[in-house]
Amino acid sequence: MSSATELGHDAVFTPDWPIDVRRILSRDRRGTGDPTLRMAEDGVWRTTSTPDGPATVRLSGGATAVRVQAWGPGADWAGATAARWLGAEDCVDGFDAAAHPLVERLHRASPWLRLGSTGRVWDALLPAVLEQKVTGIEAHRTWRELLRLAGEPAPGPAPEGMRVLPSPERVLAVTDWQWHACGLDGARRRALRAVASVASRLEVTDMRDHEEDCALLRRRLQSVPGIGVWTAAEVVQRALGCPDEVSVGDYHLKNLVGWSLARRKTDDAGMLELLEPWRGHRQRVVRLLGIGGSMPPKRGPRMAPTDYRAF
Repeated sequence: MSSATELGHDAVFTPDWPIDVRRILSRDRRGTGDPTLRMAEDGVWRTTSTPDGPATVRLSGGATAVRVQAWGPGADWAGATAARWLGAEDCVDGFDAAAHPLVERLHRASPWLRLGSTGRVWDALLPAVLEQKVTGIEAHRTWRELLRLAGEPAPGPAPEGMRVLPSPERVLAVTDWQWHACGLDGARRRALRAVASVASRLEVTDMRDHEEDCALLRRRLQSVPGIGVWTAAEVVQRALGCPDEVSVGDYHLKNLVGWSLARRKTDDAGMLELLEPWRGHRQRVVRLLGIGGSMPPKRGPRMAPTDYRAF
């Protein structure tokens, strides 16, 4: 196990597809000021929790080879897992992009896209709870405030200001007035405390069957008070890379799918009907539409962010 300052892992990952590290990991970036994920001139820096402790990882290189360097107590674990972040375990067998001309065009134009998995439920669950039923601006602000309050400094020579997300124990120690200062309302606060209390039991430590693991984690998550279908889907997608998981209940997703595939607005049931030809790979289609799909014209006012610190 390495110390927080010495380089603990240094290896090169050679993918068999033309990789684009920045675009693959950008989905997990919570705003441009995210303390856990930075796009820098010398590579992409990411912090993570691991079973061995916190770690900082730098990914650098081009489309054919990625250098993976890691620091901190969890350097070995994080370094060995980084290829999964980029989609090394994703399998596109059975995916029929030709079922819709737009999907086929986007699939052909995005050979870099793979569905990554981190193997860390807590790292995906904490920000997902913060994003429940609020605007992205508000969720990202609360995420930054929480990391400044309770996150650990990033190990190694990480860019200034980077932090590792707080442990479940540290989250449980945050007081009500501190949560209020971070801008977190009561409902999300209760949900966060509930998941932090059982976080160790939610981690998937022995993956055997991908589809069964996804279903099991989804059930475990939804058994926790305050965790619904949307939050569970967001976590399962990121932690396990489940290719069929769809974020039902998302404010924007149903209209992205409906307008891109049928030029109409729709509800969640209509969205799932449109995605049915790709069952088994519906999340893959959603990601492709996020790259090059379209939303219906905006005719109403935007949802304004609520600053709960003012209440």
